[in-house]
Amino acid sequence: MNFLAIDLGLKRIGLAYSAEGTIVTPLRAIERRNRYQAASEVRTVIEAWHIEAVIIGIPMGGSSEAEMRRRVAHFMNLVAFEGPVYHQDESESSIEAQELMCGIMKQKRDGRIDSLAAKIILDRWLNTRT
Repeated sequence: MNFLAIDLGLKRIGLAYSAEGTIVTPLRAIERRNRYQAASEVRTVIEAWHIEAVIIGIPMGGSSEAEMRRRVAHFMNLVAFEGPVYHQDESESSIEAQELMCGIMKQKRDGRIDSLAAKIILDRWLNTRT
């Protein structure tokens, strides 16, 4: 089964891929100009990589969880993905990604950290399933 993880942000959308739940690879992040363009680009990735399940990060347990679930549902409705969509706690995944990148590059806003956060989200989800 091919999995796609999404770290949904207002400026960028981080993406990561795994085939058969083995190695997780960050993909190029999507620069978000508007929700329709972003949804269309995510749909293109889903089709190109033959994605069968989506794992999307949500900050669970906090006051914003309900609002984020609503936003995620709306976004995934725009993507029109018909497979299963799973939620994974994304708490501190961006901070963890920044720490992993420390010393490797300067703080660029090119989406690498966003896609590394998506990789962390997918790694977490896969680890809970084994």
